[in-house]
Amino acid sequence: MNHLKFFIFALISVSSFKYCKSIDDHGDDDDVLGLIAFKVDIIDTSSHLSSWNQDDNTPCSWKFITCNPATGRVTELSLTGLNLSGKIGRGLEKVRNLQVLNLAHNTFTGNLNHQLSQLNNLENLNLSHNGFSGPIPPFLTNSRKLKFLDLSHNSLSGRVPDEFFSSCSSLRVLSLSGNNLNGPIPNSVSQCTTLNHLNLSKNRFSGDPDFTTGLWLLTRVRTLDLSHNGLTGRVPDGVLNLIYLKELFLQGNHFSGGLPSDLGLCSHLQKLDLSNNLFTESVPVSFKGLSSLTYLNLANNMLTGEFPNWVGRLNGLEYLDVSGNGLTGTLPESVGGLGSLTYMSLSGNDISGNIPKSLIYSRNLSVVRLRGNRFNGSIPEGLFELGLNQIDLSRNQLTGSVPPGSSRLFETLEVMDLSANGLTGDIPAEMGLFTRLRYLNLSWNNFETRMPLKLGYFENLTVLDLRNGAFHGSIPGDICNSGSLEILQLDGNSLTGTIPEEIGKCSSLYLLSMSHNDLQGYIPRSMSLLRKLKILKLDSNQLSGEIPQELGGLENLLAVNISYNRLQGRLPDRGIFPSLQESSLEGNLGICSPFLKGPCKMDVPKPLVLDPFSYGNQIGDREEGAKSSKGSNHHRFLSISVIISILAAVLISVGVLVISLLNVSARKRLHFVSNALESCSSSSRSTRSLSIGKLVWFDSKIAPGWVVNPETLLHKAAEIGKGVFGSVYKASLGEEGRNLAIKNLVVSNMIQYPEDFDREVRVLAKARHPNLVSVKGYYWTPNLQLLVTDYAPNGNLQSKLHEWSTSSQPLSWSNRFKILLGTAKGLAHLHHSFRPPIVHYNLKPSNILLDNDFNPKISDFGLTRILAKLDRQVMSNRFQSALGYVAPEMACQSLRVNEKCDVYGFGILVLEVVTGRRPIEYGDDNVLILEEQVKMMLEEGNVLECVDESMGMYPEDEVLPVLKLALVCTSHIPSSRPSMAEVIQILHVIKTPIPHRIEAY
Repeated sequence: MNHLKFFIFALISVSSFKYCKSIDDHGDDDDVLGLIAFKVDIIDTSSHLSSWNQDDNTPCSWKFITCNPATGRVTELSLTGLNLSGKIGRGLEKVRNLQVLNLAHNTFTGNLNHQLSQLNNLENLNLSHNGFSGPIPPFLTNSRKLKFLDLSHNSLSGRVPDEFFSSCSSLRVLSLSGNNLNGPIPNSVSQCTTLNHLNLSKNRFSGDPDFTTGLWLLTRVRTLDLSHNGLTGRVPDGVLNLIYLKELFLQGNHFSGGLPSDLGLCSHLQKLDLSNNLFTESVPVSFKGLSSLTYLNLANNMLTGEFPNWVGRLNGLEYLDVSGNGLTGTLPESVGGLGSLTYMSLSGNDISGNIPKSLIYSRNLSVVRLRGNRFNGSIPEGLFELGLNQIDLSRNQLTGSVPPGSSRLFETLEVMDLSANGLTGDIPAEMGLFTRLRYLNLSWNNFETRMPLKLGYFENLTVLDLRNGAFHGSIPGDICNSGSLEILQLDGNSLTGTIPEEIGKCSSLYLLSMSHNDLQGYIPRSMSLLRKLKILKLDSNQLSGEIPQELGGLENLLAVNISYNRLQGRLPDRGIFPSLQESSLEGNLGICSPFLKGPCKMDVPKPLVLDPFSYGNQIGDREEGAKSSKGSNHHRFLSISVIISILAAVLISVGVLVISLLNVSARKRLHFVSNALESCSSSSRSTRSLSIGKLVWFDSKIAPGWVVNPETLLHKAAEIGKGVFGSVYKASLGEEGRNLAIKNLVVSNMIQYPEDFDREVRVLAKARHPNLVSVKGYYWTPNLQLLVTDYAPNGNLQSKLHEWSTSSQPLSWSNRFKILLGTAKGLAHLHHSFRPPIVHYNLKPSNILLDNDFNPKISDFGLTRILAKLDRQVMSNRFQSALGYVAPEMACQSLRVNEKCDVYGFGILVLEVVTGRRPIEYGDDNVLILEEQVKMMLEEGNVLECVDESMGMYPEDEVLPVLKLALVCTSHIPSSRPSMAEVIQILHVIKTPIPHRIEAY
């Protein structure tokens, strides 16, 4: 038997040797063996490559293979979108006549094989939309025939080597978009002299690119996309050299200074996007020469000056967005001549005057957004005769009535926002014919009319906001006929009558707000049908009676306010109602709650009282001796009544005693069962936890079998931190060497049902932003709940500010400002990209993690979503761990706060970052409160003395306004604090765009 085994082993070894030798030494004609060797490293779960047979003499009949009919050699291999995985192994270098290699839209991983550079005849290489990682091979463009190279949407990292562009003279199209490439853009890119399309977007390229010796020398380029990186500095003139340029995308960077004036001389330019940068000054007049322009986006910069009158000359313009700047002046009538215009957004500027009536001639207009300007006068009637899809005229100074819509508008309009103006008059009856309308906001106007009738005709309406619109009358019964309404806000009007029973038909409703009206009657029981309801506001009305007990069954309800009505009696004993605080209940006749000190009035019928004398009189009339009989019967009746009362009292007492004993017994049994279950669970956790656990990944790049049992990762040596919500551990991702962070949550306070936990964690996983820690997955058992997130290699801000040693460098001002700006952007994403907003509640330096480039990533956001309840111990621990960062309103009103408490925490964070001191410091005989000290020193004129000396030199004209911004954010009046979006704008204005200062600090 041993001899037989040896013989088989020898035979396999010889065969393997011959096979490998054939791969290494076979001639150029052996495409079959090369492709079979390539197939070995591919995971093909759907057997797409089943026709690839190593016994065939030629691969030309195989699927996804194209051969040259003259030579019979393989020229094209296209495996796009076949759900293949694995890696690019050996073999392809033997397919020497290969001209096209397309592996796009699969899940290949691993590094890019250096042997790809040996395909000397390759003309088209497409590896996009996969999971390739690691650096870009320096000589990947070695093929002198390569014209098309697409490596976009992978996980490639590191710097692009200069050698990568050394042999790109034949390259026409290059895309590296959607990777993690960093560092500067090499000037050697200028050697790609025949390049037509260059896309480097959505990476982490940084620095001040040298346009004049690199990018501006690509004279044949038609599309140049550098968007969504971290590029800085001024974009110089010189784009005129790009005489064929048709599309230029620079949005989402940190470019500053004025716009390049010679852009207006690029007569072929069709699309120009410079949005979301730090550009200043006015729009160059030379832009009026862009006669071929169809797309112009200058949004979210700091441009000033008057709105350019020459825009009306750009006859081919289809898309115009200059929102979020500081433009003034008026909107010229000439914009009506833009017959091709479909999208126009001027929101967030300071443009005044009337809305031009000439807009009615822009027959192709689909979106009009003029929000947040100073437009006055009336809405042009003809505007509502266009086929608009969205119209936003909110936050202006418009007057007059709402024009009636045309039949064309009925078929197209989906969004209408006319809020915060001075509109008056009736709501046109035709509005009920907007069958596609999804969002309608008429709030904060002076209509002084009845609520719009025929609301049930809005078949697709999801948001209806009529707050403070001076509406009166009753709420229409058909308000929920469509069944799609999700948000209904009627606050601050003069509505009367009762809440209609039909409110129960609003099955999709999750926000219902009717506060500050004159509504009367009972709260309808039909509200208990609103299973998705999260927020209910009925305060400041005249509602009476008891709260229906059925409302306690609304499991999704998170906030209720029924204060200042005429309600009384018991609260529902389930759901959120037993924990409602005084501020949500006060001002009623007598609600029964442990949080209220006032009377508790029960709305029950009065007891039936019998007159004992009536029985005595009747008996006395029937018998002789009326007087004596009457007295005897009366005495007998009283004795019986007393006996019955005593017996009833005894029975009630006995019943109470029996029920109490039963409850004690039941509690003991439940406690025994609970302990037994816990004992069983703990004794068998090591062997059965995986079988009852739920391991879920949101990142497809993480192998499902990465770890057999997540509990084995929670050992003391791997612990890297501990907080209110649990301990944090570092774990390595197997062979890939990638590190992850695992938070072991405090189970006693977490949601106990896996489906609820899954739902809330998935909301957190959707919060994707460069300045937020990404949630990668979770593990759930009844006794163990883990969150898996990205690992930050550079520690947290706490350690960089207060725990650095002489061997490490203190944070420079440029890094501190980067951390503050990035943190603001992360918070703004949480506050403004989700409805309801995600509020952090626990912002502090230990929750600001840093990557290798000191980019901040906010952690622990949204963890309150997965808390079953916030008991006193958790709240106490949180306040102690975040002492000094907690907004005053949190201490007064528990969790009845909004995102402004995060703004307060951010302000304290700014003070700590600038001064290097903790928000509260304890001396021998005093307590130093940082906020008060900075405020006092600012008033005395010497606030710069409190700036952290360890960071060395710093620009005073940046540090001083940052300190002032921090004090505004820490106002004790929440409404006086800015939003995080406003904070970002202020920080952008503060940042001094002077290159030598940026380099110096």
